Amino acid sequence: MAMAYTPGLRVTADTVVRRQRRLPMKGQVLVAPGQTVAADDIVARAEMPGILHTLRAAQMLHIEPQELEAHLLKRSGEAVGVSEVVALTKGMWGLFKTEVRSPVAGTIEDFSAVSGHLRIREKPRRIEVLAHIAGRVAEVMEGEGAVIEARGALIQGIFGVGGEQRGRLRVVGDGPDALLPETGLGDCMGCVLVGGAGAEAAAVLAAAEAGAVGLVVGAVKDEALRGYLGYDIGVAITGQEDVPMTLILTEGFGELAMAARTWELLRSLDGQLASIDGATQIRAGVIRPEVIVTAEATGAASAEPSTQALEVGSRVRVIRAPHFGLLGRVASLPVELTQIETESLVRVAMVKLDRGEEVCVPRANLEIIQE
Repeated sequence: MAMAYTPGLRVTADTVVRRQRRLPMKGQVLVAPGQTVAADDIVARAEMPGILHTLRAAQMLHIEPQELEAHLLKRSGEAVGVSEVVALTKGMWGLFKTEVRSPVAGTIEDFSAVSGHLRIREKPRRIEVLAHIAGRVAEVMEGEGAVIEARGALIQGIFGVGGEQRGRLRVVGDGPDALLPETGLGDCMGCVLVGGAGAEAAAVLAAAEAGAVGLVVGAVKDEALRGYLGYDIGVAITGQEDVPMTLILTEGFGELAMAARTWELLRSLDGQLASIDGATQIRAGVIRPEVIVTAEATGAASAEPSTQALEVGSRVRVIRAPHFGLLGRVASLPVELTQIETESLVRVAMVKLDRGEEVCVPRANLEIIQE
């Protein structure tokens, strides 16, 4: 039987999720293997050295570099505050004093009697990595982080912006094919809102202004995304945007209803704590935006991710025009190569779309929805 392997877009109510939580630099891991963690628990911590500021202290005091030490009010290792005087000359008869003030709060690093420079380092910046999902610690990476494992629901999207957020799921859409209303959202503070088919720019902004930390909809138009971000986004990788609310699209761009199965699953999870991430990478090393709702952490057994084969009966989504975003099932997989509009000879699949028609689609333009 002819087979093709296609990245799967997962929409499932019960699966084992494993997520690696790693520091960007060496630090301290605060959890142990087998430990149960909540989504907001700190898994690992590190301190990034503060920025180093160099002051031309001798020049500022109008003295020779070798005279600097005699005029210092602070020594190496001592803390200083913003605008605190760290060196001065007494002037003549106690008048006409010249001062050097620290531009930042930090610590005196050192000084040089050769250059006359004084160096002050800002306070270190603490970096903390949260568990992000409630579960158990499956693995510890010494000095780097841990792998968190949990069982629960996983909904992957097509595209997203914004980073990791956590909040209660709140269904505000009237159905999978309805647009998110611009008014009447109610109390959204700290919630992950679930709309239907999509949202106009005004509705996206209204949800963010109401305090929502996330919004999951089927699709938005380019102008709505641009209106939310304030600029045109690139296509390499997302997730680092400076936005108050993470936006996840389950179907794509334009006017697309949310898949009924996705809608029903999200609706069944209404009121539960969700962990979401808008990070998306569409090229090598695919990263999907996702919504994760874990069950109570009771030490779920581990499971290896599977690669699903494209076969007759597979649930699929078309990811290229002219049928972009449409859902269906594979009706047949012709063995022979077929010439498409570009005149290339490729392997195709006959797909019975949910709306009734059967279409011929290159297998590379299909994405399996794992059930």
